[in-house]
Amino acid sequence: MSEASPDRSLRTDAQLRRLALLDAAAAVFSEQGVNAPLELVIERAGVGRATLYRNFPDRGALMQALMGRNLDRIEEEAQRLAERDDGLFELLAFMAQRIADSAPITDYWRAIDREHPLVREAQARLGRMVRPLIQRAVSAGRCRADFVESDFVLAVGMVGALLRGHTLQQRRRMGRRALELLLDGLRLREARS
Repeated sequence: MSEASPDRSLRTDAQLRRLALLDAAAAVFSEQGVNAPLELVIERAGVGRATLYRNFPDRGALMQALMGRNLDRIEEEAQRLAERDDGLFELLAFMAQRIADSAPITDYWRAIDREHPLVREAQARLGRMVRPLIQRAVSAGRCRADFVESDFVLAVGMVGALLRGHTLQQRRRMGRRALELLLDGLRLREARS
């Protein structure tokens, strides 16, 4: 179970408060950065301070839960796209949109040492998610044969690097353009037309 998944033993109301905290944190951090006061998260979630700290003892635990939830959503999307020859490209587009929508959270994780166990596990999990999509795209002649899981992680990082310091609308526009250029390089020449 990921950090974002509520413990099945939690009461329904406790699960709802935990999800409200995650939703509020994602919104506050995306709008104001990950160093925004946690009081803003508490206010937006409509819960008390004790509820925040009962669920997330510190900012790091909250960020870890947000990362877990984000990976869960990416995994759901990867599974939804599993039967499509262009699923790899669609997943990359999905991730570019998520990066644009949550640039401060993305920046937080980019600042963490690449060798940190949480980062390594997230990258390994992402690799496991995209492996079948890569194999399908390559088999269908849609993607370069030398493209591997670590290249996908690199591609996501490349898109993320272009999205710093701009408004949401600018990040989305830049993300679409970066993705267009990146995907053009990944597709086989025959599949480009």
